[in-house]
Amino acid sequence: MQQRFLITGGAGYVGSHLVADLSQRGATCVVLDNFRTGHRQAVLPGARLIEGDLGDAALLDSVLADGPWDGVFHFAALSQVGESMREPMLYFIENVGNGARLIDACVRHGVRRFVLSSTAALFGCPGDAPLAEDDPVEPVSPYGESKHMIERMLVWADRVHGLRSACLRYFNAAGADAEGRLGEDHRPETHLIPLVIDAALGRREELQVFGDDFATPDGTAIRDYVHVADLADAHIRVLDRLERSSVAYNLGTGRGHTVLEVVRSVERVGGRRVPLRRVGRRAGDPPVLVASSARIAAETGWRPRFAALDDIVATALRWREAHPGGYGGA
Repeated sequence: MQQRFLITGGAGYVGSHLVADLSQRGATCVVLDNFRTGHRQAVLPGARLIEGDLGDAALLDSVLADGPWDGVFHFAALSQVGESMREPMLYFIENVGNGARLIDACVRHGVRRFVLSSTAALFGCPGDAPLAEDDPVEPVSPYGESKHMIERMLVWADRVHGLRSACLRYFNAAGADAEGRLGEDHRPETHLIPLVIDAALGRREELQVFGDDFATPDGTAIRDYVHVADLADAHIRVLDRLERSSVAYNLGTGRGHTVLEVVRSVERVGGRRVPLRRVGRRAGDPPVLVASSARIAAETGWRPRFAALDDIVATALRWREAHPGGYGGA
């Protein structure tokens, strides 16, 4: 792959795994990141790293002027639902404003392909069936709304300027690089699998289980966990699809797991008990979030390689055991 890409937020969790995959395939990667949530150590040698913010219009212009580019992957965004409920305008300024600035710069500098890291939060609180791309888009948080607004901007950028885009709406990114180079390091950590692992390793007193009275087999919420390497692969596969038209895809395994099933998986893989405490539901938590990935499978051949929950957990556990302080060391 003799191609050159710009990856915004490429020092973050999913972005860094994409950069590693692209580099391994022979592509040249330029990462633009402000390190608000990303880590310098997550950008592997070989990629060019530029520290900067999408709010810096002059910097963005100078980066994109250094073309040509075979595509832009956009990960840089605020992504905490709870925070967005407290500070909605911050999310519209950062996500929507910076998204518009990036899309405009791509159009002006002749970029032809744009891949957006979108979210399942577009769908609000759906029913039990796996979510398809044609299900109603009804965001119930400013975070979800901000991603929806970026998707709509991309629709118009295609209609007016011919900028082809792929909006990838994924559910629960999980796991770590199988070679142990990269992993999940959020501060604070909010994702379930690393929280369960930390409880098993004694790095937190207990795991809080939010709600045990959902209409699910064991009363806890069901989510669809997708390995981060599979997400990176999907981002690359959609590039060829953009030769025909813009697209939007849901990404998941098509199979959900309850919170307690995740706990049992960590106990099984790690051989340690997970201390937990059941507390009340969080407002707005749907009982089930599972994706149908039939469309992307049919149109690109994408399928998760890490389909089993234990396999996903095993990679995450290896990373967390080897990096007790994340990228920051011990």
